[in-house]
Amino acid sequence: MRSFSQFGNDLYSGKRTIDFVGRQKLWYAVSAVMLVMAAIGLFGRHLNLGLEFRGGSEFRVSSVTNMNNFESRGKTAIGTLDTGSDVVVTKIGSDTVRVQTEKFENNLTSKVETALAGEFKVNLNKVSASTIGASWGASVSQKALTALIWFLILVSLVLAAYFRTWKMSLAALIALAHDLVITVGSYALAGFEVTPASVIGFLTILGYSLYDTVVVFDKVRENTQAAIGSGRLSFSQAANQAVNQTLVRSINTSVVALLPVGSILFIGFFLLGPGTLLDLSLALFIGIAVGTYSSIFITTPVLADLREREPAMAKLKKQAERYQITKGRQESAVTSFDEPGHAGEGIHDAVTVSAGSGASAAARPLHPYVQTGPRNQPKRPPKSKR
Repeated sequence: MRSFSQFGNDLYSGKRTIDFVGRQKLWYAVSAVMLVMAAIGLFGRHLNLGLEFRGGSEFRVSSVTNMNNFESRGKTAIGTLDTGSDVVVTKIGSDTVRVQTEKFENNLTSKVETALAGEFKVNLNKVSASTIGASWGASVSQKALTALIWFLILVSLVLAAYFRTWKMSLAALIALAHDLVITVGSYALAGFEVTPASVIGFLTILGYSLYDTVVVFDKVRENTQAAIGSGRLSFSQAANQAVNQTLVRSINTSVVALLPVGSILFIGFFLLGPGTLLDLSLALFIGIAVGTYSSIFITTPVLADLREREPAMAKLKKQAERYQITKGRQESAVTSFDEPGHAGEGIHDAVTVSAGSGASAAARPLHPYVQTGPRNQPKRPPKSKR
């Protein structure tokens, strides 16, 4: 633990540096691969929309004592009615079976309830049915899209006003789009069901990703002001220093957020089964992980690429290069002077010339005390004669 703390101190002080901004092409390539995979999921496999979005009927059989082959038994019970609908059977908790089908008429719904009760050997009152129309899912999707648009507009305005540059807003929006597309694409690629809880999770991760980005950008602004005042660092170097200084904070924040979400995900997946808790935790877990990646590897490199084109930042870059070249030459000269076999010889020669000729290397006369040896200190008179 102490080594990790020391690692963070070294990053903050500049003793150790990771070149995040300088390797932006590598990070862009990694993100491009993830975006391509997400696109394959979205346009190839498509989203697995839940019952709330596509509409249909849902039956829940509770107090089931025998869960062996519950999936095939549920499909068999529905198949006896010759409904011709696509049936999805899942397990919820330890004794509940959920059966989702297309929307049935009322007379057929009662027959399905009877068939399921007989198949799983439970009373008819243990089988509940609910019907959801597709219009409800369309309304939820429309409201979610409206909320997303307003969120992005307000975020852009606030960031532009706070940081006094629209380029930080653009970099933050690129990161938000990056996180959202990869998270939703992961759902499509893995075949996870998209429910209203998943949509809430998608919108929540945008806030988390934005929070992490704002923290990094605030440090970028602070370092940039210092770099402009001293002329020792370019904008990219100051931005890279900011990422290094906030790296440990980003990792700690992400771990603290992922641990409880991961615990909820584990409980929902292995104990509770499909439901709101599982859908929400799954979206949050993927989104937080992707948001942490983007705040470190994407937002700041994108911002550096945008701002390095400004005349003021280009001038700062040249000024920093001149300073660093001069500093490098001075350090090289000091290093070569201090090397064994060079520095000692130069000092010995200077002392030899001074002691042998009675004059310095610049032919300046030396003080008599220097020529004859160390100066004798005068004796202090006794107290009676003071």
